[in-house]
Amino acid sequence: MGQVAIVMGSDSDMGVMSKAAEVLDQFGISYEMRIISAHREPELFFEWARGAEKRGVRVIIAGAGMAAHLPGMCAALFPLPVIGVPMHTSSLGGRDSLYSIVQMPSGIPVATVAIGGGKNAGILAAKILAVSNPELLEKLRHFSGEMQAEVEKKDARLQENGYQDYH
Repeated sequence: MGQVAIVMGSDSDMGVMSKAAEVLDQFGISYEMRIISAHREPELFFEWARGAEKRGVRVIIAGAGMAAHLPGMCAALFPLPVIGVPMHTSSLGGRDSLYSIVQMPSGIPVATVAIGGGKNAGILAAKILAVSNPELLEKLRHFSGEMQAEVEKKDARLQENGYQDYH
């Protein structure tokens, strides 16, 4: 299906996780996207995660909030890289999600991006895939060059106009 699997436990995570999909679209990387709850649908989740490698998935991006078990369970069942995206929560601002994802036990690593960091998860997945894909690596170099040019343009405008007239 896709080189990357994007999975979230709830449709409330779609706003963040769609940013990862947008990045993958930008780089021409195929992906599948699912809403699967590790807690509410454990049998379906286990089947999905265990079958990911056979479906051609090379990286999983898993978004989760609160207890945030989804990324860790993906890492326990899937032998390739997993990127966790902690979601902002109303109770603890996402720190609960962040701590839950980064505090994995030894031997079950999950690469973790910032709270709400769907875009960076997509970029990190692209970088992982670029290790063995020179064409994708070149697209990432171009992407970095565009970001650099954007910052240089903004600085030139600041130098020309000063901060008072910076728009």
